[in-house]
Amino acid sequence: MQFKLFLMITIVLASGIAIAGQYETDTFETKNHHKLTINFIKHGSLMINFDDFIIQVDPVSMFANYSTFPKADLILITHEHDDHLDTEAIKALMKPNTLLIANEASLKRLGKLKTKVMKNSDRLDVSNQISIEAIPAYNTTKGHEHFHPPHRDNGYILTIDGLKIYIAGDTEDIPEMKNLKNIDIAFLPVNQPYTMTVAQAINAAKIISPKVLYPYHFGNTNVKQIQEGLKNSGIDVRLRKME
Repeated sequence: MQFKLFLMITIVLASGIAIAGQYETDTFETKNHHKLTINFIKHGSLMINFDDFIIQVDPVSMFANYSTFPKADLILITHEHDDHLDTEAIKALMKPNTLLIANEASLKRLGKLKTKVMKNSDRLDVSNQISIEAIPAYNTTKGHEHFHPPHRDNGYILTIDGLKIYIAGDTEDIPEMKNLKNIDIAFLPVNQPYTMTVAQAINAAKIISPKVLYPYHFGNTNVKQIQEGLKNSGIDVRLRKME
Protein backbone atom coordinates (compact mmCIF):
# COMPACT_ATOMS: atom_id res chain seq x y z
CA MET A 1 0.00 0.00 0.00
CA GLN A 2 2.80 2.40 0.91
CA PHE A 3 4.60 1.50 -2.32
CA LYS A 4 1.45 2.18 -4.40
CA LEU A 5 0.98 5.54 -2.67
CA PHE A 6 4.62 6.42 -3.27
CA LEU A 7 4.29 5.41 -6.93
CA MET A 8 1.17 7.57 -7.37
CA ILE A 9 2.88 10.57 -5.79
CA THR A 10 5.95 10.02 -7.98
CA ILE A 11 3.82 9.92 -11.14
CA VAL A 12 2.00 13.13 -10.18
CA LEU A 13 5.24 14.90 -9.38
CA ALA A 14 6.86 13.68 -12.57
CA SER A 15 3.95 15.08 -14.59
CA GLY A 16 4.27 18.39 -12.78
CA ILE A 17 8.00 18.55 -13.47
CA ALA A 18 7.39 17.97 -17.18
CA ILE A 19 5.22 21.09 -17.25
CA ALA A 20 6.25 23.48 -14.52
CA GLY A 21 9.64 22.23 -13.42
CA GLN A 22 11.24 21.81 -16.82
CA TYR A 23 9.99 25.08 -18.29
CA GLU A 24 10.16 28.61 -16.95
CA THR A 25 6.89 30.30 -15.99
CA ASP A 26 5.69 33.83 -15.32
CA THR A 27 2.40 34.66 -13.61
CA PHE A 28 0.30 37.78 -14.23
CA GLU A 29 -2.85 39.20 -12.66
CA THR A 30 -5.83 39.95 -14.90
CA LYS A 31 -8.31 42.81 -14.58
CA ASN A 32 -10.53 40.89 -12.17
CA HIS A 33 -7.59 39.59 -10.12
CA HIS A 34 -7.39 36.14 -11.66
CA LYS A 35 -4.02 34.48 -12.18
CA LEU A 36 -2.68 33.80 -15.66
CA THR A 37 0.47 31.71 -16.02
CA ILE A 38 2.63 31.51 -19.13
CA ASN A 39 4.83 28.43 -19.62
CA PHE A 40 7.79 29.13 -21.91
CA ILE A 41 8.36 25.87 -23.76
CA LYS A 42 10.72 26.70 -26.61
CA HIS A 43 10.99 28.60 -29.89
CA GLY A 44 7.38 29.49 -30.79
CA SER A 45 5.71 27.07 -28.36
CA LEU A 46 3.87 28.43 -25.31
CA MET A 47 1.28 27.25 -22.82
CA ILE A 48 -1.07 29.67 -21.06
CA ASN A 49 -3.13 28.67 -18.06
CA PHE A 50 -6.02 30.91 -17.04
CA ASP A 51 -8.20 29.48 -14.27
CA ASP A 52 -7.40 25.97 -15.56
CA PHE A 53 -8.40 26.95 -19.10
CA ILE A 54 -5.39 25.69 -21.05
CA ILE A 55 -4.18 27.40 -24.21
CA GLN A 56 -1.40 25.92 -26.32
CA VAL A 57 0.38 27.97 -28.97
CA ASP A 58 2.22 26.22 -31.83
CA PRO A 59 2.88 22.95 -29.95
CA VAL A 60 5.71 20.92 -31.52
CA SER A 61 6.94 17.53 -30.29
CA MET A 62 10.63 18.31 -30.78
CA PHE A 63 10.32 20.89 -27.99
CA ALA A 64 8.25 18.95 -25.44
CA ASN A 65 6.57 15.66 -24.64
CA TYR A 66 2.98 16.82 -24.94
CA SER A 67 1.59 13.57 -23.62
CA THR A 68 2.66 14.82 -20.17
CA PHE A 69 0.72 18.09 -20.53
CA PRO A 70 -2.90 18.70 -19.55
CA LYS A 71 -5.37 18.50 -22.42
CA ALA A 72 -5.88 21.84 -24.12
CA ASP A 73 -9.09 23.85 -24.26
CA LEU A 74 -7.71 26.01 -27.08
CA ILE A 75 -4.86 25.42 -29.54
CA LEU A 76 -3.56 28.23 -31.75
CA ILE A 77 -1.49 27.54 -34.86
CA THR A 78 0.15 30.57 -36.47
CA HIS A 79 1.17 28.83 -39.72
CA GLU A 80 2.05 25.53 -41.33
CA HIS A 81 5.85 25.35 -40.99
CA ASP A 82 7.30 22.32 -39.16
CA ASP A 83 8.52 24.38 -36.20
CA HIS A 84 4.96 25.62 -35.59
CA LEU A 85 2.61 22.85 -36.67
CA ASP A 86 2.95 19.25 -35.52
CA THR A 87 -0.11 17.03 -35.77
CA GLU A 88 1.24 14.49 -33.28
CA ALA A 89 1.59 17.17 -30.60
CA ILE A 90 -1.87 18.49 -31.42
CA LYS A 91 -3.43 15.02 -31.18
CA ALA A 92 -1.76 14.48 -27.80
CA LEU A 93 -3.39 17.69 -26.52
CA MET A 94 -6.85 17.29 -28.04
CA LYS A 95 -10.00 16.38 -26.16
CA PRO A 96 -13.52 16.22 -27.64
CA ASN A 97 -14.26 19.91 -27.08
CA THR A 98 -10.82 21.38 -27.82
CA LEU A 99 -11.04 24.43 -30.09
CA LEU A 100 -8.26 24.24 -32.72
CA ILE A 101 -7.62 27.50 -34.60
CA ALA A 102 -5.25 27.91 -37.54
CA ASN A 103 -4.65 29.88 -40.71
CA GLU A 104 -6.21 28.50 -43.88
CA ALA A 105 -2.88 27.31 -45.33
CA SER A 106 -2.48 24.91 -42.39
CA LEU A 107 -5.61 22.91 -43.27
CA LYS A 108 -3.84 20.55 -45.68
CA ARG A 109 -1.41 19.43 -42.97
CA LEU A 110 -4.07 19.25 -40.27
CA GLY A 111 -6.03 16.74 -42.34
CA LYS A 112 -9.17 15.50 -40.59
CA LEU A 113 -8.57 17.45 -37.37
CA LYS A 114 -11.57 19.70 -36.81
CA THR A 115 -10.24 23.23 -37.26
CA LYS A 116 -11.63 26.73 -37.04
CA VAL A 117 -9.94 28.90 -39.69
CA MET A 118 -9.12 32.49 -38.83
CA LYS A 119 -7.89 34.92 -41.47
CA ASN A 120 -6.07 38.20 -40.87
CA SER A 121 -8.36 40.64 -38.98
CA ASP A 122 -10.89 37.95 -38.00
CA ARG A 123 -12.16 38.14 -34.42
CA LEU A 124 -13.65 35.42 -32.25
CA ASP A 125 -15.16 35.38 -28.77
CA VAL A 126 -14.19 32.09 -27.15
CA SER A 127 -16.05 32.91 -23.92
CA ASN A 128 -17.19 35.98 -22.03
CA GLN A 129 -13.62 36.31 -20.73
CA ILE A 130 -11.50 35.27 -23.73
CA SER A 131 -11.37 36.69 -27.26
CA ILE A 132 -8.98 36.26 -30.18
CA GLU A 133 -8.01 38.51 -33.07
CA ALA A 134 -5.91 37.23 -35.98
CA ILE A 135 -3.13 39.67 -36.89
CA PRO A 136 -1.11 39.76 -40.15
CA ALA A 137 2.34 38.16 -39.98
CA TYR A 138 4.70 38.34 -42.96
CA ASN A 139 8.16 39.21 -44.27
CA THR A 140 8.96 42.60 -45.78
CA THR A 141 12.72 42.34 -46.43
CA LYS A 142 13.53 42.00 -50.13
CA GLY A 143 14.35 38.39 -50.94
CA HIS A 144 12.69 37.06 -47.76
CA GLU A 145 9.05 37.47 -48.79
CA HIS A 146 8.70 33.82 -49.78
CA PHE A 147 9.28 32.64 -46.21
CA HIS A 148 6.07 34.24 -44.95
CA PRO A 149 4.09 36.00 -47.69
CA PRO A 150 1.39 38.58 -46.88
CA HIS A 151 -2.18 37.43 -46.13
CA ARG A 152 -1.21 33.82 -45.37
CA ASP A 153 0.00 33.50 -41.77
CA ASN A 154 -1.41 34.71 -38.46
CA GLY A 155 -0.24 36.36 -35.34
CA TYR A 156 -2.84 36.49 -32.55
CA ILE A 157 -4.01 38.91 -29.90
CA LEU A 158 -5.50 37.06 -26.97
CA THR A 159 -7.58 39.19 -24.63
CA ILE A 160 -8.05 37.24 -21.41
CA ASP A 161 -10.10 38.94 -18.69
CA GLY A 162 -8.81 42.31 -19.88
CA LEU A 163 -5.15 41.24 -20.27
CA LYS A 164 -3.98 41.67 -23.90
CA ILE A 165 -1.31 39.26 -25.14
CA TYR A 166 0.17 39.70 -28.63
CA ILE A 167 1.77 36.57 -30.07
CA ALA A 168 3.32 37.85 -33.28
CA GLY A 169 4.07 34.59 -35.09
CA ASP A 170 6.70 34.72 -37.83
CA THR A 171 6.77 38.33 -38.95
CA GLU A 172 8.88 41.42 -39.40
CA ASP A 173 8.06 44.92 -38.13
CA ILE A 174 5.08 45.35 -40.41
CA PRO A 175 3.00 48.56 -40.81
CA GLU A 176 -0.06 46.91 -39.25
CA MET A 177 1.68 46.98 -35.88
CA LYS A 178 0.81 50.68 -35.67
CA ASN A 179 -2.80 49.61 -35.12
CA LEU A 180 -2.02 47.53 -32.03
CA LYS A 181 -2.99 49.39 -28.86
CA ASN A 182 -2.89 48.71 -25.13
CA ILE A 183 -0.81 45.54 -25.40
CA ASP A 184 0.15 44.19 -21.99
CA ILE A 185 2.42 41.33 -23.11
CA ALA A 186 4.11 40.90 -26.49
CA PHE A 187 6.03 38.01 -28.01
CA LEU A 188 8.24 39.14 -30.91
CA PRO A 189 10.32 36.76 -33.07
CA VAL A 190 13.97 37.59 -33.75
CA ASN A 191 15.84 35.42 -36.26
CA GLN A 192 16.53 36.88 -39.67
CA PRO A 193 16.17 35.85 -42.46
CA TYR A 194 12.91 34.24 -41.29
CA THR A 195 11.64 36.96 -38.95
CA MET A 196 13.16 40.14 -37.46
CA THR A 197 16.62 41.50 -36.90
CA VAL A 198 17.43 42.90 -33.46
CA ALA A 199 16.95 46.42 -34.85
CA GLN A 200 13.55 45.49 -36.29
CA ALA A 201 12.46 43.93 -32.99
CA ILE A 202 13.46 47.08 -31.13
CA ASN A 203 11.52 49.17 -33.63
CA ALA A 204 8.47 46.89 -33.37
CA ALA A 205 8.57 47.10 -29.58
CA LYS A 206 8.67 50.89 -29.72
CA ILE A 207 5.68 50.91 -32.08
CA ILE A 208 3.60 48.48 -29.99
CA SER A 209 4.86 49.70 -26.62
CA PRO A 210 3.85 46.64 -24.57
CA LYS A 211 4.24 46.65 -20.83
CA VAL A 212 6.20 43.37 -21.03
CA LEU A 213 8.18 42.11 -24.02
CA TYR A 214 9.43 38.57 -24.55
CA PRO A 215 11.74 38.01 -27.52
CA TYR A 216 11.04 34.49 -28.79
CA HIS A 217 11.80 32.21 -31.75
CA PHE A 218 15.31 33.66 -31.64
CA GLY A 219 17.71 30.79 -32.40
CA ASN A 220 21.28 32.03 -31.91
CA THR A 221 20.40 35.74 -31.94
CA ASN A 222 21.87 37.76 -29.07
CA VAL A 223 18.59 38.99 -27.61
CA LYS A 224 20.39 40.81 -24.79
CA GLN A 225 20.90 43.50 -27.42
CA ILE A 226 17.13 44.04 -27.42
CA GLN A 227 17.17 44.49 -23.67
CA GLU A 228 19.98 47.01 -24.04
CA GLY A 229 18.30 48.82 -26.93
CA LEU A 230 15.08 49.26 -24.94
CA LYS A 231 16.77 50.10 -21.64
CA ASN A 232 15.14 53.52 -21.21
CA SER A 233 11.88 52.78 -23.03
CA GLY A 234 9.74 51.81 -20.04
CA ILE A 235 9.22 48.35 -21.59
CA ASP A 236 10.01 45.43 -19.30
CA VAL A 237 12.10 43.16 -21.56
CA ARG A 238 12.23 39.64 -20.15
CA LEU A 239 14.54 36.99 -21.57
CA ARG A 240 13.44 33.37 -21.40
CA LYS A 241 14.74 30.18 -23.02
CA MET A 242 12.74 30.59 -26.19
CA GLU A 243 15.46 30.00 -28.75
